[in-house]
Amino acid sequence: MAEIQEWADGLEEIRELIGGEFARTEPRNNAVSYIRGLLSDEERKNSWTLSERAGQGTPDGMQRLLSTTDWDPDKVRDALVGYVKKHLGDPKGILAIDETGFLKKGTASAGVARQYSGTAGRVENCQIGVFLSYATPAGRTFLDGELYLPKAWMDDAARCKRAGIPEGRVMATKPVLAADMIERALDAGIEAEWATGDAVYGQHAGLRRRLEDRGLHYVMAVPMNQRAIARARGSVGGEGRADELFAALDRRAWRTRTAGAGTKGDRLYSWARIRINGPAETGEHWLLARRSLKDPTGLAYFICFTPERVTLAELARVAGARWAIEETFQTSKGETGLDHYQVRQYTGWYRHITLSMFAHAFLSVIRSTKGARSQAPSTW
Repeated sequence: MAEIQEWADGLEEIRELIGGEFARTEPRNNAVSYIRGLLSDEERKNSWTLSERAGQGTPDGMQRLLSTTDWDPDKVRDALVGYVKKHLGDPKGILAIDETGFLKKGTASAGVARQYSGTAGRVENCQIGVFLSYATPAGRTFLDGELYLPKAWMDDAARCKRAGIPEGRVMATKPVLAADMIERALDAGIEAEWATGDAVYGQHAGLRRRLEDRGLHYVMAVPMNQRAIARARGSVGGEGRADELFAALDRRAWRTRTAGAGTKGDRLYSWARIRINGPAETGEHWLLARRSLKDPTGLAYFICFTPERVTLAELARVAGARWAIEETFQTSKGETGLDHYQVRQYTGWYRHITLSMFAHAFLSVIRSTKGARSQAPSTW
């Protein structure tokens, strides 16, 4: 009973946080029922199944919630950020950027195109969402998400209009979407010391500069051909590719450090770093390399902006934190229906995604206070 009451109190807190964004009682109740349904053990979490679970005879109310009801998902997202800050916030927090694919049929869904999906591991007909997650010792969850719109969409005004894409939406690359979300979270008061992401984001100099301008340190993956100017004893050294610079290192430069705990214990790798030139007047810039202990040819590279005198162990820890957003994708798709939506319109995508992120944050908060649980109480 205590567990059920905890869930009831938590959902009531969310109702109070988002209730003011709905002018009428029906959509307000439907929004909370939608989140409650996303937290359920339903195999498919769409308007039909969530309506049945809420005791509604038809899916009309839930479909209106995602389509024509007057509410702003951006404001609900702002409430989500405040909720996460209150329950999981930590000055040492890590912001992680990554994308995920949503496989789709046809050509009508906003942003759908033949494009590479890391989820499928190949080019597929899909939508791509870029997401910002937040990891602290208390838990990890989403803060924000943006739908990536390929150039073919942005060049077709009529197609955009049919999908409900606002006229003010401009073409934005994935790294620009990432930078916008990070700045939005910081402006909302999210506390973080680090940012991390894969090479799509790490090799984008504009994103890195925006992070440095906000005083946010980062450990971002880069490709092996990332060029940098190495420094030696404070003087400018040679310029070269990341793989070339590390290949020239003495073997004694490598140290075994953990990238964090995994399912089978510490994830141990061999690590090395090289000080490099960077634009910031404060802090330090590094190239970081991670090498598999089992396969010396298995290397990954990172570019870093750090506090002064940062340890190699700390860089390894932050680099390893990227798994947090991968796990968040897995749990949100498996437990809170992130990819279960059946909407084509631009606004519908943001509404479902925002409510799913809120459901995931709710689970993360519950787990942070009472330990991990795999599902909601049976009465939910």
